[in-house]
Amino acid sequence: MSQTLYVGNVSYQSTDESLAAAFSQAGTVVSAKIVMDKFTGRSRGFAFVEMSTAEEAQKAIDLLDGKDLDGRPLKVNIARPKEDRPARRDYNS
Repeated sequence: MSQTLYVGNVSYQSTDESLAAAFSQAGTVVSAKIVMDKFTGRSRGFAFVEMSTAEEAQKAIDLLDGKDLDGRPLKVNIARPKEDRPARRDYNS
């Protein structure tokens, strides 16, 4: 069963491909996606990487947490489930 990792402190120079390459040292990378700001199109400085197994995810944490990628030390841990947000208030009413 695959496991998703949260990756913080991602350099603005990093790409999905460079992130996947770094994490492939720990095993099979199912996906690697840097989160982009929808208004500016610039990286928000964090990403999600999905590893094919929980064991590979733990190996990636052990191998890459605190390690430098493109000039910045990564913060890697198990991603928490997305929390429900309260509904946005409509100020036009």
